[in-house]
Amino acid sequence: VGSRPEAKCVSTAEAAAAGSASGLVTRVLVSPLDVLKIRFQLQIEQLSSRNPAAKYHGILQAVQRIFREEGLTAFWKGHVPAQFLSVGFGAVQFMVFESLTELVHNVTSFNARDSLVHLVCGGLAACTATVAVQPVDMLRTRFAAQGEPKIYRNLRHAVVTMYQTEGPRTFYRGLTPTLVAIFPYAGLQFFFYNILQQFSRCVIPAEGKNGGNVKNLVCGSCAGVVSKTLTYPLDVVKKRLQVGGFEDARAAFGQVRTYGGLLDCMRQIMQEEGPGGFFKGLSPSLLKAAFSTGLIFFWYELFCGLLC
Repeated sequence: VGSRPEAKCVSTAEAAAAGSASGLVTRVLVSPLDVLKIRFQLQIEQLSSRNPAAKYHGILQAVQRIFREEGLTAFWKGHVPAQFLSVGFGAVQFMVFESLTELVHNVTSFNARDSLVHLVCGGLAACTATVAVQPVDMLRTRFAAQGEPKIYRNLRHAVVTMYQTEGPRTFYRGLTPTLVAIFPYAGLQFFFYNILQQFSRCVIPAEGKNGGNVKNLVCGSCAGVVSKTLTYPLDVVKKRLQVGGFEDARAAFGQVRTYGGLLDCMRQIMQEEGPGGFFKGLSPSLLKAAFSTGLIFFWYELFCGLLC
């Protein structure tokens, strides 16, 4: 991960291919955790069995209820737009990241392998990828959020309905908190992944191929957990803004709210739900972050190795 001039063997196009492939495989495996996270983030009521109005109380209860009411396929709701999201985001993110680190090496005096360089380049790469795939992320959130009966029958119906009823700008709802959150989140992922890789090389200097793959998985998982915890509140705000104008489909899940923007959303969450409202769904989100970030780096390094 990152430009390595002394061992250059993966082109920008190959980095994009490896990034998209890693995103595709990872998305299939972590989709159920993503659905749980979104359902928790959008619930106004407290996530507790002591609150009779709350639809979801915890991970196991939510899994059982979703399975009972909507079936097994509900855990992959919105999977098609989510795959477009993962493949597109992975391709753009790693392509831009590798290009930026190579640019840093060629035109500046900074070391392209430095953790701070990875922090900045990782954040900029993620922002670029976010702008490119935000409409798909919007569709993924709407599909994962809707209950039964469905408001959107399929991807085409969702695009046409949203465009006709809410206008083209609706596909970029929540973009501001997304960009505010994604820069430190992705930047910290690359930052901590690089630090952990350097630390592991000091602790375990010699490693076989399998050991290296396991190390990539562990370093990526730890980086994902730390970065997600630090930036999670903005992810909650983003999801709340993305389902604005989607109140009919949310009625079966409990209370709904209308937000006037980023600051209004944060104000309402603080007033009604307290500081804990910004961390709803943190448990499945951390599980997802550990698995997805670990697997993203694991598959990316693996696919790059195969291309080399």
